[in-house]
Amino acid sequence: MSETGISNTGRAFNMAQYCIARSAAVTPSKIALQVFNTPDALHPVEEWTFKDIEGAVLQLAHALGAMGLNRGDRVAIRLGNSSRSALLFFACIAGGFIALPLSDQLTDGELRTLLDDSGASLIATSVALSDAAVPPGVRVLSADGVERMFCETNGTGSSAPAAYAGTCAEDPAYLIYTSGTTARPKGVLHAHRVAEGRAPTYQGWYGIRHDDRVLHAGAFNWTYTLGTGLIDPWANGATSLIYTGTKTPDVWPQLISKTGATLFAAVPSLFRQILKYAPPGPLDLGTLRHGLIAGERPPEDLFDAWQQRTGTPLFEALGMSEISTYVSTSPATPRKPGTTGKPQPGRRVAILPIEDGTEPMPPGTEGVIAVHRSDPGLMLRYWNRPDEDREVTRGEWFIGGDIGIIDEDGYLTHIGRANDVMNAFGYRVAPQEVEAVLALYPGVAEVACTEIPAGNDISIIAGFIVAAPGAALDAGAVKTFAASQLAAYKVPREIYFVDHLPRTANGKVKRSALRPQAAG
Repeated sequence: MSETGISNTGRAFNMAQYCIARSAAVTPSKIALQVFNTPDALHPVEEWTFKDIEGAVLQLAHALGAMGLNRGDRVAIRLGNSSRSALLFFACIAGGFIALPLSDQLTDGELRTLLDDSGASLIATSVALSDAAVPPGVRVLSADGVERMFCETNGTGSSAPAAYAGTCAEDPAYLIYTSGTTARPKGVLHAHRVAEGRAPTYQGWYGIRHDDRVLHAGAFNWTYTLGTGLIDPWANGATSLIYTGTKTPDVWPQLISKTGATLFAAVPSLFRQILKYAPPGPLDLGTLRHGLIAGERPPEDLFDAWQQRTGTPLFEALGMSEISTYVSTSPATPRKPGTTGKPQPGRRVAILPIEDGTEPMPPGTEGVIAVHRSDPGLMLRYWNRPDEDREVTRGEWFIGGDIGIIDEDGYLTHIGRANDVMNAFGYRVAPQEVEAVLALYPGVAEVACTEIPAGNDISIIAGFIVAAPGAALDAGAVKTFAASQLAAYKVPREIYFVDHLPRTANGKVKRSALRPQAAG
């Protein structure tokens, strides 16, 4: 096997072919992709059939090879949430290259770090890049170059032979960098087989149908968006919807209705903001069947509030970049209040001791959530991080740092991330547990918790609250409310009122950035 993991042996399988080829052959005129640039648009600015998609993807793959790229080369894609980004992602995979989706919000220093770490050969970009952002030896395909390549390889303008590369299931397909809060993001390398490995989500979370129209609010550099908004809809012959306009909370209800979206996916905080900024009363979301939430723990009252205002349910999932979602509720798996859901059909999920051990613990016992390493949706490995590969491997299990409990009915409660767990006066407290309580207090729009130093090597729990418009909150009253709902050691000792919560590019709360606000 080469340094990049190209095996040339094993079961033949190409992820792009799996997602696109069947629909291109059976329903070639079916709409695969629509792009909208305004929330009130009655007609898309772009529309692609499955036949169009396959033709463009294969011709783009051929063009990349003609540029001198070799199998296993990394191709960075920094084209925003666009059809160009989606098609080039699949073109890389179709051609046997490794797609590397990157955020268009990266600074020059952040971009250079990721290009260096990945050893990328080429970056396709929609904006001009400074010399400081691009390491020596990395070729830059500018916005004009991207457009020329698309014009020349649109499935009709080239007679060059084009076919899916003869890749194997265990060959690498794409490299995604985690959106965590640490200063050094980790590259997560996924194999072609991950497309098959995502199959438990089809009915275990989405309840997806071939006539669905799927809209996702996230960005294509996130596994949540790539999977839910692109990979899985196409693998099921459904239509993916992309919105390229301004993304404020108030645009989404109209956009969902006007585009005819039947499934809408986002982080829980966006669903909460939609309810907050929408006019009072019922929300007409057209043909929406249900919403999908993942990426952070939702407040307990969100489910009922959304159902009451829209008449549609929300289905929650737990996942991570290394395996995407693996625990969820669905149309076939009813929600149990206080829990996240059940392991999706076919997944082997267990609770292991936090410190050590490979034997699953009995129901009702708190421990680290583990997924069996035989799961085809699991990553190949971290990119050039063998020490961290060993840290997440425990016997036949993969452990990603999430803490939880599985009850007698098989429902999993997500307690929090091990590296987010607060240590206050010697007690371990998950910030999500405290946040869920504070979010119930009248007038609280958003909340996040973390531990902050209080001198003499002591840490305390602090809550950071964004008040709803017009709400006058009192820190003492908030703490009194928390004390009525939580054990004493879980109650925040300090409450700070802030204008906004710091977030990563993918919308997750960046708890590490809260501590300097407390110090200030």
